[in-house]
This record gives sequence, structure tokens and C-alpha cells, in this order.
Amino acid sequence: MSRHLVSSVFSGIYGIPNRHETHSLLRSILFIHGNKPACIDRRRPILHSSYGYQNRYIVGAAADVSETPSSSLLDDELVSSISAVRDADEALEMISYRLRRNRGGIVEIEDCRSIISAAVSRGNVELALSIFYAMRASFDLGGGEVDRWRWSRPDVEVYTMLVNGLAASLRVSDSLNIIRDICRVGISPAEEVPFGKVVRCPSCLIAIAVAQPQHGVQIVSCAKCRYQYELFSGDITSIESEELGKDIPLWEKGLRLIQIKKNKISSSVHSIVVQTPSGTARTHRFATETAELPAQEGERVTIASAAPSDVYRQVGPFKFIPKSPNLYPGEPMSLTKHKDGRESLLLRPPSKEGDKSLQPSFLIPLLAVLATGDAASGIIDPSLPQLLSVAAVTSLAVGATLNSFVLPQLNQLPERTVDVVSIKQQLLSQYDVLQRRIGDLKEATEKEVWMLARMCQLENKILAVGEPAYRTRRARVKKVRESLENSIKGRIELIDSYARISSMIEIEVEMDSDVLAAEAVNNTENIAQQIEQIMELENLEEKWKLQAEANDEAERLLSSQT
Repeated sequence: MSRHLVSSVFSGIYGIPNRHETHSLLRSILFIHGNKPACIDRRRPILHSSYGYQNRYIVGAAADVSETPSSSLLDDELVSSISAVRDADEALEMISYRLRRNRGGIVEIEDCRSIISAAVSRGNVELALSIFYAMRASFDLGGGEVDRWRWSRPDVEVYTMLVNGLAASLRVSDSLNIIRDICRVGISPAEEVPFGKVVRCPSCLIAIAVAQPQHGVQIVSCAKCRYQYELFSGDITSIESEELGKDIPLWEKGLRLIQIKKNKISSSVHSIVVQTPSGTARTHRFATETAELPAQEGERVTIASAAPSDVYRQVGPFKFIPKSPNLYPGEPMSLTKHKDGRESLLLRPPSKEGDKSLQPSFLIPLLAVLATGDAASGIIDPSLPQLLSVAAVTSLAVGATLNSFVLPQLNQLPERTVDVVSIKQQLLSQYDVLQRRIGDLKEATEKEVWMLARMCQLENKILAVGEPAYRTRRARVKKVRESLENSIKGRIELIDSYARISSMIEIEVEMDSDVLAAEAVNNTENIAQQIEQIMELENLEEKWKLQAEANDEAERLLSSQT
């Protein structure tokens, strides 16, 4: 899936108002080739077994179920026997023994559903979970034959069956773990090499980069505002917080009322030490609007700061730092937690002595000095105070214009320099939208799983009481339970579709960054090896030359003696 395809598909994703229209959008994504599903032609043979296999075709999820041929390989008796074993490996051993095949094959998705359903109905939840994680770890590498039996990849039906079945068995924590696994397409539950955490621009609030576990310090550019930012990623080793007083002086309230002072009110000042994976540590001091800590000690975070002073753009004799206006170089702007992706905007901490420039103790003497100067200059020349006032006002106007309009534009990067990262940041923005939508669906599904478990528990209580008067109430509970199961199924379908598209974007982003970096490293190593080989050949040629000269000299000596 190309970047242009993904970009065109998601051009209107911000306008998705509800689940039904979202489902229609996903169906349009699957049917990108006219009225035919995009995956309808990608057929592959699935083995009954490697000893005698048939070429049967599996179509995509968008195809009609009635077109899928029946592919049950196991009978009811064998499924019942398998549902009593301990784990997925024993299940495969029993399948291999009962079918008496010399080689392996694939346990098809219909048989996997039957085994999982039988195991959950029997109360053997451990077997159902073992088969599920074995299915998640199974990949079809496209080979014609396999030497051992393995499981098919799970689908939405398997997800729904497990989530609802575990909730009905009152195994809510296991059901919630399945939902978390659905949000990630790929081999579970390996978390050591994740895609990374998307970091947003603190000014534009769009995704600009990915902070991976091995990353420490990065300098990234935003294609929208065309400023650069420093991303400092690592673990918090220490944190100190100080809550400020909430009493605002009367003079400051007046300045805020007439819109002279627009800065947000700081509630707390925090000083944290962040250590990168390479061991580099740095202290960051910032303020927040609330007294709540933006992160805890030991958590991995990424702090986005304005471009440092050593990052600049040389234009003739001038140096322009590509930082956001009204910020100091290296000033912290936002903090992103890697655990839950929550982002906190940071404020400039107040100085310990306060802002003296706007305090009455500073303004009143200044005005008095200016008034005295005007009176003294009026004695010398009556028109001189007016000239001084015009010059002062003009200077202030020119300075404000330079600070507000000219310098911010000069600090911006040229458009051609950010065009390289604009496509990648568009993909990351779409990925960020999908991840937030997956998070919302996940949260709603978890709430419904809890309600489903409570309905099942209530039904068990009604059955335990055994009073005939509770039949109507049991029918009502059963109706609510069925409604919850259907709602959970619909949400799981959306989560699975979003997760697949997110994985497509991850592939495109990693192909443009990680693969290119790995190829560059390999090319550099190859060039270094070639240089070493050339140097070795030059040394050998020098030795051969000296040896040849020595042999010629020896031959001349021998010929002269004879």
C-alpha cells in the first residue's frame, strides 16, 4: 500500500461522526478496486495436510460468507477430545496422531473456532487462550508444504468468541487482555521492539516524529509551522515539584483584564531529570497549569523543546535559530508519556524574583523619570519632548513589528527543506487519528465487557435461586446480554480494521526511515570494507614490487659472479 493510497484513503477521516459511517468508510477502503474487494484475487492454497492437500481458496473478509467453502477437517468427537487437553501443543499432537499423516498441515480457521468454543464451554479457558496466542504467533510464509502442524491466523470471529466467552466465564481480565491484543496486528505479546510513540508538534499539535525505545535526542522539523524542535526521550530518574501560591496581585489582575499580560497562570513548578538509553541525563524545569504531576518517576517520556542555540540556519553573516516565536532556545514545550500517550503542555516557570518589568515598583519610578526628562527637555526646546515621544513610539512599533512578524518568518525553514518530511508526517497524523479512535473504541468495549460479565453473573444468581417468578427477569437479562454481545462484536470489527490499516502505515513509515537507515549503514560498511581491501592490495603490490626488485638484484649479483 503506497503512501499516496493511504493519504487519499484518509483524506476525510476527521469527519467520521459515528460507527456506521466509519464501517462504510472501511468497506470503501476494502473495495478500492471498483465493486470488487481489494483482497479477492489474493488466493492461496490451504492444506488439509501436506500428505494430501487440496487447493482451496480463502477470500478476504469483505467477501460473502456463503461463498466460502466448508473446510472442517475435524469431527465433533475429535474436537471434544481436543478441548480437554492442557495447551495448544498437546492439541496439535492429538490432531497429528488422530489423522495419522506423515507430514503436517494447517488447522483451518473453522476448526480453530470449534476447538476454542468447545474449550470455553467446557471451562478449559487455559487451552482457549493457549490456542489463541499460538494462532497470533503463526504466519503463512507461502510455502507449499510444512513439516509440522500449525494454527491459522485468528480472525474477527475468533476475537469475538473469546472476548464474549471469557466475559461469560467471568474471566474479565483475560477478556480485556484479548481486546488489547486486537489493537495490535502482528505477533503478540512482544513489546521489546514496538513501533514507538508518536510525538506531536507542541505548536501545531500534529504528529511529527516517532520516539522509539532506543532513541535519545532527536532534532525534528514540522512541515506545517516549519520550525525545528528537540525531542529528548528517556526515563525519569528524579522529580521535584513545588506548588505555587494561587493569590494573584491586584496589579496583575488589571493587566490581564486589559489584555496586556496573556500568559497562563502557573500552578506548580516541576524539575525532572531524564536519562536517555545511552546514559545521557538532563534536567528540565517547567511549570504546569495544575498541581497534577505530568509523569511519575521511572516512566519513559519524551520532552519536546524549542530548537537549541547550536541548531541554526546560516544566511550570510546572520544565524537564524528555527524556533517558535517568544521562546528561549531549548525551552520545554510539551511532555508525552509513552505508557498511555498522554500529552501535557508545559509553561515557562516564573523566575524566583518575579517579573519586575510590569510591577508597580518598577513602572512608577520609570514613568517619573520619563516625566522629569520631558520637563527638563521642554526648558531647552519646547518641541523636543514631542520629538522624543515620537521617536520612542516609533522605536517600540518597529521593535514589535520585528519581533512579531519579521523575525518569526526569518526563523522558519524554507519550504523545500520540509517537503521531504511532509508526506511522512501526513501518514503519522493519520496514524495518530487511528490510534486515538482505537483507544476510544477499546475503552467503550472494555466497559461493555464489564457490563456483559455482570449480566452473566446476574443470570447465574437467578438460576441459583431457581424461583419461577424470575423467568421474566431472566428473559430481560438475556436480551440485554445478547445486545451487549452484538455491540462488542461490532466494535471488535472496527478495532481490527483500524489496527490493520495502522499496521500498513507503520510499514510505510518504517520502510522510509528504518530500512533506509539500515541500508545506509550497510552501504557505509561495504564502502569501508572495500577501502580496506584496496589498501591491503596496495600493500601487497608494494611488497611484491620490493620482492621483485630484490630478486632482480640477486640475479644481477649471481650473473656478475659467474
